[in-house]
Amino acid sequence: MAFFKDTRAELKKVVWPTGKQVVNNTVWVVILVAVISAIVLGFDLLLEKGDHALWQMISKWIG
Repeated sequence: MAFFKDTRAELKKVVWPTGKQVVNNTVWVVILVAVISAIVLGFDLLLEKGDHALWQMISKWIG
């Protein structure tokens, strides 16, 4: 029973974020995920084109 009392006492010490802070942080997370996803997509497309060009050169060289 002491565990639950201690847990409840600790939860009363927690400073919970306001609704505005939660929304603000959520918006920032979504924006950052979108930006990082776009950067990764750009690198992926660039490497895909480079890979394709490399294989084209190899196939022409081999015959």
